[in-house]
Amino acid sequence: MSSVIIRVILAVVYLVPLAWILLTSLKKSSDVFRPDAAIFFTPTIDAYAAAINDSLFDALRQSLLITVLATALTLVVAVPAAYGLARIRGFWPTLALGALIVFQMIPQTAQVIPLFQVFGRAGILDSLSAVVLADAALMTPFAIILLRPFFRSVPEALEEASAVDGANSFRTFWSIVLPVVRNGVATTGTLVFLIVWGEFLYAINFFTTPGNYPLSALLAQQVSSYGINWPGLMALGVITSIPILLLFVFSYRLLKEGLTVGAVK
Repeated sequence: MSSVIIRVILAVVYLVPLAWILLTSLKKSSDVFRPDAAIFFTPTIDAYAAAINDSLFDALRQSLLITVLATALTLVVAVPAAYGLARIRGFWPTLALGALIVFQMIPQTAQVIPLFQVFGRAGILDSLSAVVLADAALMTPFAIILLRPFFRSVPEALEEASAVDGANSFRTFWSIVLPVVRNGVATTGTLVFLIVWGEFLYAINFFTTPGNYPLSALLAQQVSSYGINWPGLMALGVITSIPILLLFVFSYRLLKEGLTVGAVK
């Protein structure tokens, strides 16, 4: 009985804000703060019609590029690093793991100015490269920490048997270990994708031209010195959430199984 009550409370906590966002996106600006129009009002799709334009599609394409490239770069670095930390024992791997945990504690806001200066000197500000590199650097420690338990769950006997058969270290990793942890890699990649998709701070700072903004930064343009276009802001929020919702629906079982495996080691 108590579990049912907890589920109901969690459903209310999470679903009420989502319902409010959806309802607000279907209102006129004059209805947003009217108490009598909180639930019962004449719905309109004007906010969606105004939101769906060339800027939206440009931002969507930019978000997809940033997210896919940053996720791929993160996995390229994190997968072998996590494997190394899972297999090598001693003082230095332990120190490296502790450093990764410390890196996770550094506020993202503290990284913006140093990265801005580095990217400025490198001449890649206002480019896709700057945001992709920043997002990948932000997510790599998280990905390594998340992947390490998956590699530790692989029996070392499999690698020893592969070595007996004459396979070198790279062959063993690529053909034996990586297929075993593919669910863990897919789970980590999905989580990195979800987080990078909604990343805002780097996008708004490292893109100096608003026309290059991804969807997360495009939302900020609904807030101006003249006020907030609440229906437009909520309509963009709904549109931005659709790809993530679809990804979550199709990867839910994978995420559930992968995180369960990673949690027991």
